[in-house]
Amino acid sequence: MVQNIQTPRLTLIPMTAALITAEIERPAEFAALLGATVPENWPPETLRDALPWFASQLRENGELTGWLGWYGLLRGPQGDVPPTLLCSGGFLGPPQDGTAETGYSVLPQAQGQGYGTEMVRGLVQWAFSQPGVRRVVAETGEENLPSRRLLEKIGFIVAGQGREPGDLRYMLFAATGA
Repeated sequence: MVQNIQTPRLTLIPMTAALITAEIERPAEFAALLGATVPENWPPETLRDALPWFASQLRENGELTGWLGWYGLLRGPQGDVPPTLLCSGGFLGPPQDGTAETGYSVLPQAQGQGYGTEMVRGLVQWAFSQPGVRRVVAETGEENLPSRRLLEKIGFIVAGQGREPGDLRYMLFAATGA
């Protein structure tokens, strides 16, 4: 079983088929399962389109848990305040030839506060703790300066052009760390 990741302010919870199904079909149950407040503008557009595929993949192979999506919850200031779902991130599947590819999204109201950096750093550290992972890559738009700064802050370096026109491919090696 894949454990939650704790960062200084966030709890990262791996997506499961049950969580995603509730997220898509029964939002109130989803919030209860997470034990969190779910903002009205959840999920981010980039995640919304991927959810059915994630659910299908996880139903077919539960061992993919951790290698697809993660929910990022901001812990409340005291134990009596429920956490709030602010971001998502994860990987495009298990590592291939020692390389895992990450992606991430932060709700607009939470951008610019370091939550994305904190989440991606936690995910990268988790990936490097898995057997055989030697590098993590990410792609972002050349003009997406906040995303580029996030990756560079963690230690990623530009490794060339991305798959899509106008995208850059970033890479981080395990020896460099997060």
